[in-house]
Amino acid sequence: MSLFAGQAPRPLADRMRPAHLHEVVGQDHLLGPEGPLGRMVAAGALSSLILWGPPGTGKTTIARLLAEVSDLHFEAISAIQSGVVELRKIFEAARRRREGGQGTLLFCDEIHRFNRAQQDAFLPVVEDGTVTLVGATTENPSFELNGALLSRCRVLVLQALDEAALGALVARAEAALGAPLRLTDEARAALLSLAGGDGRYLLNLVEQVATLPGEEVLDPAGLGRVLQRRMATHDKAGDGHYDLLSAFHKSLRGSDVQAALYYAARMMVGGEAPEVVFRRLLCAASEDVGTADPQAMVQVIAAWDAYERVGWPEAKLFMAQAITYVATAPKSNAAYMGFTRALAAAERSAHLPPPLSVLNAPTKMMKELGYHAGYQYDHDAPEAYAGQEFLPEALRAEEFFTPNERGFEREIRKRLDYWSGLKARRGG
Repeated sequence: MSLFAGQAPRPLADRMRPAHLHEVVGQDHLLGPEGPLGRMVAAGALSSLILWGPPGTGKTTIARLLAEVSDLHFEAISAIQSGVVELRKIFEAARRRREGGQGTLLFCDEIHRFNRAQQDAFLPVVEDGTVTLVGATTENPSFELNGALLSRCRVLVLQALDEAALGALVARAEAALGAPLRLTDEARAALLSLAGGDGRYLLNLVEQVATLPGEEVLDPAGLGRVLQRRMATHDKAGDGHYDLLSAFHKSLRGSDVQAALYYAARMMVGGEAPEVVFRRLLCAASEDVGTADPQAMVQVIAAWDAYERVGWPEAKLFMAQAITYVATAPKSNAAYMGFTRALAAAERSAHLPPPLSVLNAPTKMMKELGYHAGYQYDHDAPEAYAGQEFLPEALRAEEFFTPNERGFEREIRKRLDYWSGLKARRGG
């Protein structure tokens, strides 16, 4: 630690901030010669940006270094601590600076925390170039930022740091500290895994390991003893919530039971309520399994009911059974698509009355008008099927529900074909 002797205490992550853009790791797709930021810097034409990515991927560092290479005054604010009053002061100072010949790069951390009115305050100063805005967000800009601001900024996506980038950070930290970390190869791999793609968090872990007393070389078990386990990243109100739900549902639909179990486990480890997983399971059991296996919904409801009776953690037994049943069931959206087509037909044909024969005639006048005339009670017909027409005449060529040949729908298809044959033989 002699490298930092005589300095006020600062976290290793802060001391290790890159001094040049080429030192930023894990974002070569943006900063490389063919990347958008690399091209902007080479051309000397920096535009307003929104940097979207997970924590610890270099958003703040990139903004600061862009200001340096562009010879812009760097001004930083946080949407958590600032409001319109502070923004107006910053904009006024930027105007004066611009009159003196220097531009301003305004870095706004957590820009998605600004409300719509506050976001609108940026529009004129970004439009006329008073400031070059670089906003940082961990949330999807298309949901959190208004369209007017997005139209004036380019959105760039930062990636969570991969193993190679994290390994490079550890190597730099060891060089700065003047000694390698006392870790086995397995413990070093575990350290990178604990970081979860977050470079800042990794350097904090490195600092904890580097300051341990003694000479013990830690294996994974020893590392676990000295480091607190990182909580799983899962924002139950943000993109992470919807991303994992989407991956879970699509895994169920795609009959990938391994992935379905994994994403459900990700949500549970991240603190998601079991009800959220059961709700999504129930939707998939209807939308994607449907009548190919009508038992899928029954299985999910039974598992959900068992969860309500027994509670977590035992409920993982019922959840696992329901997940594996839905994921491995034959798939069909025929019922869902059939109703979708029926809804569309209903929208355009709400004026069409049902056939008079299937309408009740509770009054003498209605009987005289032909209501209920010709109706046949199906249970009085052979095979309990009279083959009557129930749709309005203009819609009799429509076929909303078209079952496939998977699972139980194969039997439904046989039934429909059987009734269709009876109707044809009886002349409707």
